[in-house]
Amino acid sequence: MLTINVLGAGCANCKKLEEIARQAVEAKGLQAEFIKVTDYNKIMEYNIMSTPGLVINGKVVCSGRIPSPAEVTGWLTEAVESAS
Repeated sequence: MLTINVLGAGCANCKKLEEIARQAVEAKGLQAEFIKVTDYNKIMEYNIMSTPGLVINGKVVCSGRIPSPAEVTGWLTEAVESAS
């Protein structure tokens, strides 16, 4: 199972990023635990300069923008391959 962290205060961009990630997980038929990280101190532990941020299995894959669904799908594929 993948662990996906969405970093951000809960703004519209953070919600959109989570929506895209959930749709990509569903489209690939994967199982994932989604964790919303809204505490700024915890967000800073990921060493990102701006939100929203996306972390898959502990690896920051994107920050400061909303990625395309194709990008998220690619990152999910990489995460699954590296976990096996």
